[in-house]
Amino acid sequence: MLIPVLLFLLGFALLIKGGDWFVDGATGIAERFHLPELLIGATVVSIGTTLPEVMVSAQAALQNNSGISYGNAIGSIICNASLISAITIAIKPGTVKKQSLILPTTAFFLAFSFYAILAYLNGGFERWNGIVLLSAFVIYIILSIMQMKKNGGEDKEEIAEVVEEEIEDKKVNSLAKELLLLVIGAIAIAFGANLLVENGTIIASALGVPDSVIGLTMVALGTSLPELITAITALMKGHGALSLGNVIGANLFNIVLVSGTAISISPFRIPSEKMIAGMNSSLVVDIPLVFIVMILLCLPPLFKGKLYRLQGILLLLIYIAFTAYQFLF
Repeated sequence: MLIPVLLFLLGFALLIKGGDWFVDGATGIAERFHLPELLIGATVVSIGTTLPEVMVSAQAALQNNSGISYGNAIGSIICNASLISAITIAIKPGTVKKQSLILPTTAFFLAFSFYAILAYLNGGFERWNGIVLLSAFVIYIILSIMQMKKNGGEDKEEIAEVVEEEIEDKKVNSLAKELLLLVIGAIAIAFGANLLVENGTIIASALGVPDSVIGLTMVALGTSLPELITAITALMKGHGALSLGNVIGANLFNIVLVSGTAISISPFRIPSEKMIAGMNSSLVVDIPLVFIVMILLCLPPLFKGKLYRLQGILLLLIYIAFTAYQFLF
């Protein structure tokens, strides 16, 4: 049991470091060829922090492990909203630009409603469902860039400021080194995802819990660490509101990109190993909880333009209760 746990942790480390290398390499190459900072921020950096989830779910899909594919995406959303955002809100609540949250929030609830309807009506997903979700991802990226241009570059300037602060101490790399970082980062992410899925399955069997429970908790938390690091960094540098926008965007990506990729590779049914009152726990607890935590996270800033410490504390309590439920019941 010790070896699977160590390999599982090694998978986490490779995912995190691989994602860091990939983003550094991709950003460096994009800047070298003078691609707009707006495009870099909306695509390379955002997608880079979601790559661990994408690779883990893709790897699980290739192995026909629907529990990890499903649990990683759904669990990451719950983790991002009720742990990562909750920590930043509980520590330092503040004001938020309501306008900047409208697009990602609307897109998330539309995409997740589509996902939930399929889950309740069909009990699973077909390949065309994944293709629709991936198409929604492309449309969202285009709309995000258009919105930032329309806003006169305000969002662009804020993103650029954060990126500049994070890389100000780094030396300029050569093109060869940037390409090497890109390749090594991608390999590390792929290898780490493989270790995570294989050993997560072993650990789940040893603990006597479904794969989906490991996906919803341990794997979801591990693949969300890049978002946690980004959120803490943004908070320390006074960009808490920007952190909230990034988390909402990451949650959207977990549906349209992570789930879309997994479903397109290998369509799957919603895991039904865990039951509550004779009903599928995924349909009774997991999916409704995603709606609950996202509503709690998004409604106050959308209507009041501010975040509240009580809001963060409530979300943290929900995450603790959710994690306890997964392992104890």
